[in-house]
Amino acid sequence: MQDEKSAPLRPDAQRNRERILEVALAELTRAADAPLSTIAKKAGVGQGTFYRNFPNREALVLEVYRYEMQQVADTAVQLLRTRTPDQALREWMDRLAQYAMAKAGLADALRKSTGRYGSLAQLGHGPVTRAVTLLLNANEQAGTIRPGLPPEDFVLAIAGLWQIDPHSDWQPRAKRLLDLVMDGLRAGAPGPSSGPERA
Repeated sequence: MQDEKSAPLRPDAQRNRERILEVALAELTRAADAPLSTIAKKAGVGQGTFYRNFPNREALVLEVYRYEMQQVADTAVQLLRTRTPDQALREWMDRLAQYAMAKAGLADALRKSTGRYGSLAQLGHGPVTRAVTLLLNANEQAGTIRPGLPPEDFVLAIAGLWQIDPHSDWQPRAKRLLDLVMDGLRAGAPGPSSGPERA
C-alpha cells in the first residue's frame, strides 16, 4: 500500500474506476439514495471490484463530488486563456451556478452520506479556492477589481447560490446575485495600469 501513490492503476482497473464514477454521478444526481448495487451493476463491475474502489457510500459520494468540483475549477484556466480577466471571472461564476443547480441531487446525496458537510461549497473548498485565487489575482493585476480581496471572502459572497431552489426559475435570481457580487468586486478597482498595452 505504500507504493499506491507512485504506482498508477492498471488500465483496466482505471477504466473500472472511471466507469463507476461516471455511472455514480448520473445515478446520484437523479436520486440521492440510489442503491450502490444498482450503480455497480450499471457500471458493469462486480461487488468486489466496486468495494475495492469505494468501501462505502460516503467514499463514493465524496470522490464523485471532488472530481466534479475539480472539473468546475479547471474551467478557470481555460476561461483566462480566451477572455479578459473580468469576463473570465463573471463567466466562471455563471458556470458555478449552473453546476450548483444541475447537481442538486448530488448535493442531497452528499448531505445524506456525510452529515459533516452542510453545503457543496464546503467540500469543494480546495479546488474552488485555487480557481478563485487564480481569477482574483488575474483581475487584480488587470486593475478590474478592488485589490486585496481574500478568496475565502469571495466564496462566502457567492455561497448564496446554494440556497436557491434548483427546481425554481433559478437563472434570473442567480444572475442578480452574481451581478451584485461582481459590482461589489469592481467598486474601488484602480482600473488598468497606464503601461503599454499588449495585444
